[in-house]
Amino acid sequence: MQIIVAEKAGFCFGVKRAIDITFDLAKDSEEGIYTLGPLIHNAQVVDKLADEGVKVADNIHSSDIKTLVIRTHGIPPKIYEETSEMGYKVVDATCPFVKKAQQNAKKLKEEGYQVIIIGDREHPEVQSLLGFAGDDAVVLKGNEDIPPLKRKVGIIVQTTKPISVLRKVMSEIVGSVSEIKVYNTICDSTSLRLEETSELAREVDVMIIVGGKHSANTNQLVNLAKELCSRVYFIETAEEIGDDWVSNADKVGVTGGASTPRWIIDEVVERLKEIAKRR
Repeated sequence: MQIIVAEKAGFCFGVKRAIDITFDLAKDSEEGIYTLGPLIHNAQVVDKLADEGVKVADNIHSSDIKTLVIRTHGIPPKIYEETSEMGYKVVDATCPFVKKAQQNAKKLKEEGYQVIIIGDREHPEVQSLLGFAGDDAVVLKGNEDIPPLKRKVGIIVQTTKPISVLRKVMSEIVGSVSEIKVYNTICDSTSLRLEETSELAREVDVMIIVGGKHSANTNQLVNLAKELCSRVYFIETAEEIGDDWVSNADKVGVTGGASTPRWIIDEVVERLKEIAKRR
C-alpha cells in the first residue's frame, strides 16, 4: 500500500507564527499567559499549550491575565482598545493575512463602500472583520439569496474561503450595483492546499483528512475530497483510524488543515504503515 502525504499538509505560515510566538512566551514567563479564545482550531495543540501553562480566556477581563495573546483570527478594534486599558501585556498573534483583510475592510468603509464579507458569520475571523467594516456591513456565506445592497459595494473574503465562492457572489451581485471594489483576501496557502487536495483525491483509493472538527479550512478539504474520492475519512488523531478503512486500497492520500501540526500527520502515517504490515 502506497501512502501519499500532501506537500502542503500541516501548519500554514500564520498558524506556525502564532504557535511559535506563544510557545516562546511560555518559555520566558512563569504564569498568567492566556489566549483570547483557543489560539487555533486544534484541540491537541491547545492541550500542548496548556501543558506549558498557557490557558484560554473567554474574555479580556480576568484578573489572572498577565499576558494576553490575540489568536490568529484577530479581534475587532473595539476589543483591542479595551485591552489597552487592562494593564497587562498584549501580544498580537493575528495572522498577517487576516491583518491585511482587516485593513482592507477599514479602507473600504472609509471610502464610502458598503462592505460585503464573504465568509461564515460565526467564524472568529469574520467577527473580527465586522469590527472594521462598519454598521452596514453584510456577511454572505455564498449559498443564500443576496439581500438588497447599496449601489456602491466593496468585497473582502474570509482568508480560508475557496476562490469559487468569491466568483459566485460577484457574479450574483454585479447586476444590482453600480460600483464594485474587490480585495481578494484569500490566503495563497488556502488555494494551494485545495488544489493539492483535489489532485490527490483523484489519484488515490482512500483519502484521510486530519484536523480539528471546528476548523473551517479542514472541513473544506473534506467536502472537496468527497466530491472526488469515494472513501474519505475526517479524523483528529491517528487513534481514530480503523483497520478496515484501507482494505483493498493500493493508494492512500493524507492531508491536513492549516491548524494541523505535522507531528499528528506523522502519527497518522505511522498508523497506516502498521495496518499495511498486517494486511
